[in-house]
Amino acid sequence: MKTSRRQFLVRFAQTASLFAAAINFPRIVWASWNTKAFTAENLNGAIAESYGDLPIIDSDALKLKAPSIAENGAVVPISVKTDLPVTNISVFVEKNPSPLACRFNIQPRMTANVSARIRMGETSNLIVLAEADGKLYRTSQEIKVTIGGCGG
Repeated sequence: MKTSRRQFLVRFAQTASLFAAAINFPRIVWASWNTKAFTAENLNGAIAESYGDLPIIDSDALKLKAPSIAENGAVVPISVKTDLPVTNISVFVEKNPSPLACRFNIQPRMTANVSARIRMGETSNLIVLAEADGKLYRTSQEIKVTIGGCGG
């Protein structure tokens, strides 16, 4: 069976469209990555790159659950919960080479209840910032690490 020129062009256009969609799919699906915040070398730089100069308020509305002593810094389980109408929650480890450990974007229909397993290089303060209504709410806790996790 012979293929006409029209059929060939239609199939070629379909294949080219599929190829273009496949190439652009990761760019459409993957979340944006704040490279400057995740590669900042100190806590203040990471906070400034993440949030600019938003005012920070210490709050009991953020409930941080983390071990006071982590036997292995390579796997430290944490969870954060709040009833505030937050848009995102960020977790910072003060003495890590890259202080920003993780960031969660919270949609309006979501419950702000997140958990993660983070890495800690040494005993340090764990700082959680949550953005709501143009303000940053903060809670923190010191976690003692007995075996280092970031290259230790």
